[in-house]
This record gives sequence, C-alpha cells and structure tokens, in this order.
Amino acid sequence: MWQYLSLSSLGVIESAELELGSGFSVITGETGAGKTMVVTALGLLRGDRADSGLVRRGASSARVEATIVLPPGHGVAERVEQAGGEVEDDALVIGRTLSAQGRSRAVAGGATVPAGLLAQVTDQLVAVHGQSDQHRLHRPVAQREALDRFAGEPLSTVLERYQPVRQRLRSAQSRLEELRTNAQERARELDLLQHGLTEIAAVEPLDGEDEALRTEESRLAHGESLVRAADVAHAALSGDPEGGPAHDRLSLASAVLSDVAGHDPTLDALGARVSELAILVDDVAGELASYAAGVEVDPARLSTVQDRRAALTALQRKYGPELADVLQWAEKAAARVGEIDHDDDAISGLQAEIDELRPVVQSLAEELSAVREEAAGRLSTLVSEELTALAMPSARLEVSVSRREGAEPAAHGIDDVELLFAANNGSDPRPLSKGASGGELSRLMLALEVVLADRTTVPTMVFDEVDAGIGGAAAVEVGRRLARLAGSVQVLAVTHLPQVAAFADHHFHVSKSDDGAVTRSSVSELVGQDRVDELARMLAGLEESATAQAHAQELLDVARSERSGRQAPHPAP
Repeated sequence: MWQYLSLSSLGVIESAELELGSGFSVITGETGAGKTMVVTALGLLRGDRADSGLVRRGASSARVEATIVLPPGHGVAERVEQAGGEVEDDALVIGRTLSAQGRSRAVAGGATVPAGLLAQVTDQLVAVHGQSDQHRLHRPVAQREALDRFAGEPLSTVLERYQPVRQRLRSAQSRLEELRTNAQERARELDLLQHGLTEIAAVEPLDGEDEALRTEESRLAHGESLVRAADVAHAALSGDPEGGPAHDRLSLASAVLSDVAGHDPTLDALGARVSELAILVDDVAGELASYAAGVEVDPARLSTVQDRRAALTALQRKYGPELADVLQWAEKAAARVGEIDHDDDAISGLQAEIDELRPVVQSLAEELSAVREEAAGRLSTLVSEELTALAMPSARLEVSVSRREGAEPAAHGIDDVELLFAANNGSDPRPLSKGASGGELSRLMLALEVVLADRTTVPTMVFDEVDAGIGGAAAVEVGRRLARLAGSVQVLAVTHLPQVAAFADHHFHVSKSDDGAVTRSSVSELVGQDRVDELARMLAGLEESATAQAHAQELLDVARSERSGRQAPHPAP
C-alpha cells in the first residue's frame, strides 16, 4: 500500500504531502489547479522520462518521494537490497529528483539506482489507468492478458506444462535448422580438418621432440670440432705439452705449499685450494677423454635429423607456432571431426524429438484454447452486466477467441484474443478501436477491473479521470464500482465528478492561488463540512448554494450508507 506521497516544485505545485490510507481516495480540484500532477509524480516514480518542463518556474529542481508498505516477504524488497538499498520494517522509500537542466536522480531504499529499476519495482506495486492507458486495451496482447488474468489458475496450470515443452520443441527445431542450413559449410570444415590430421599423422610428432632434435643436430653438425677441442683440452690438462701438463705443475705447487703448512692460515687456505684444483683437473681430464670417445660423427644420422626437423617445422608453420600447439590442434580437430561425423545421427535424433514433441505441444495448446474459450464466455457476461450497472444497459462485451490453424504455437498458445464491443442493441460487436468512444472505453476499463479485482497482482490502482465523458447515474455507478474495487486493493482516483468523489474514504483537494505574478497550488485532505463544500462546488460551482449543499450531503450519506452495507435510495443524478 502507498502510504505517503510528497511533491516539491513539480509543475504548479510548490509543496504537497498526501497521507494515503487504505480503501478509496479521490483527488479533486478546479481545472488547471494541478490535480493531475499527482499522477505525473507517480509516473516519475514509475521510471517515466524526465522532462525538465515539469520543474516549477524559478526552482532549480523538482522532487517526488513515496513511502510504500510492502507485504512481508515481497520480492520487491529483495530486488531493492540487491541494488544496495534497504527496506526497514517492510516500508520502502523511493524518490526521484529532476533538475531544471533535465538531469534526474532516482533513489530506492536510500541507494541511488537507475530509473529503470524504479520501473521494475513500481510495476509490481501500482497500476495506473488514464486516458493514455485506455489505448493499451486496443493492443491484442493487453486483451489476451486481460482474459488470461480472468481465467486464472486453470489457465496458468496448463501454461506451466505447455511452455517448457514448447521451449524444448523450439530448441530442437532451431538446432535442426542450423544443422541443415550449414551442411555445406560443415563439409568444407570436415575436409580441412581431415587434411590437417592426415598431415600430422604422417609425421607422428612427439611432445618435446623438436628440442631434442635441435640439440642432436647441433652436436652432429659440429662433431669433428667438438672431438678436436676435447682432445686438445685433455692433452693440456694431463698430456705432455711444452712446459709440462697442468696436472704435474699443480702437483708441484701443492707439494711446495704442503712443506710450509701450519705457519700461516692464509697460505694454508691457498694450499688447500690448489690441492682441490689438482683433483678437479684429474676429473675433468678423464671426462674430456670419455667425451671425445663418445662423440658421434655420422653424416647419415645428421641428414636424418635435419629432415625430421624440417617436417616438424612445416607442421608448426601451419598448426603451431610451437610443437605443443600442433598436438593440441590435432586433439581438438579430432574431437570436432567426431562431432561432424555424428551430425547425421543428430539430425535423425532431432527430427525424432520434434515428431514426438509437436503433438504434445499442439494438445496442450488446444487445452489452453478450451480454457480461454470457457473463460471468455463468463468474462463477456460479467463485464456486460457491469456495463449495464454503469448506465449502459444495451452495451455488451464479446471476448472472441480464435485459433491460428496451421501456425506454429506461440509462447502463449495458438489463440488470437480480441475484445469486441457493441454499444446498442442490434449493433454488431466491433473492435474496441472502432466501436467504443472515450467515455465508453473508460467505463469498459473500469468494468474489467471490477470483474478482475480478485485476480489483480498489484496492491494499488490509480485512475486518472477514467470517468471522463460520463455523468449522472453512470457517474454514481462509477463511484460505486471504485468503492467496491477498493475492497480488494487500494484505489486512488483523480476525478471531476462529485458522484464519484462522494464514495471515497479519503478526499484530497488541490487548490490554487495567484498573486498576479506566481500561481501556486497546494493539496489538503478534506473532512466534515469542507468535504460537503467541495462536493457542492463540483455540483453547482457554488459552495454556499443551499441546494448544492443539500445534494452534496445526500451524496455523502448514500455513499456512506452503501459502504457500511445499508440500503439507501439512489440520489438524483
């Protein structure tokens, strides 16, 4: 329930606060006083486009704010908290600030949020019916949604079975279409993959082989140089070159230093290092001799290694750059070839799945049609009865449900739903866009909402001059219906009809003042005699007229009596 609404510098309204209660509330006021600014404020809180022209002249910004009491556990609270806001004691505070330069800022639960989030939140909390919203009923989707709301659980139960099966059918059809459409492309892809795999299989590369071959090739290509270098080094260390081998000279140095050991720690350390060098020279000399004997000088093997490296390099240029990349490409290509090879099996399987699902989807779609057709008859009767009560005794609504034969089932079935309206006996029902005037459409919308009241999903409904174009007895019945609707949801109506205003539980009045330079409007709640005076003004344009005052009081008494369940005579129109 919307509990509090405040407006600041919005249009002609300088500042206003509305303490909204449950039941039925009306807003009245003279033409141009700004009573529709309340609905405009709700529009801003519903994420409507920010228009800098709404900012009051001379003000830097306009602001609207509302406090909404949520049912415990309502999903809106979780959505706001995900956006960084807070909902305290099930009360959500939302707001919108609009600058004179056209910038806007939206707030939910104390956190700045996109205006789109306000739209998502308030869509679940309020439904607004105005002159522009009446045209929504012209749309086939809105007409089907109205029927589906009325059909209720029997329809939703079938939909819960229908939609997942239809989605499976759509997915299978889409995949089959893709496989058949891209058959040539997949054939070309298969040829390329198989050619690559054949090239790689012919070489049979091994992981890490390229590095091992690179090392072996270098050793084979320089074998004679390596042997010669090892032999010379070995002779220098342990052979008999001019000046004596390094081993003998190191042994002499070690012996000399050993003779004076123990007299100077520094020289002792140097002697130990010389001894280590002598041992190391012996070890290196032995390894050089073994290395030289083991080096292979084999031109045939060198040619084999070079050919192998050339084959690997060719693969790396096409599928690399590294040999590991070549092996990885081959693995993925083999897997993809397997997938493509199984496409024929996949096509057969998908076709079998489609053949199995199609009759199931069709059967469920026909169940939806049967539920809608039965509900359409009841909805037509109930709305027509409401129209009779709204002073349109000859008007009738006909809800037409027609099946699209041969068409693919849509998300909501195979039905086209159309609301047809006839204003008089003997007239053929026609589409709403052709058969209903503005006033008739207003009453039709109200009749629909009354019939659908116990199936509504929002806790608050707002009617912006939905009673335009009607008066007299019809206006009284509009008031009755809005009051009845308020038994199920919170109702807020902007009206110019006293017969409607009399049925409200709460009456707000928008008044304006003009000092010659600036026009200001304010909002106040009327009670007692003030309310009688306002109804008298709406009836006759004269607050102090005794006749108007009596008529206003009579309207209030009748409305109060009916709200409390007592019978009372209808007031004169």
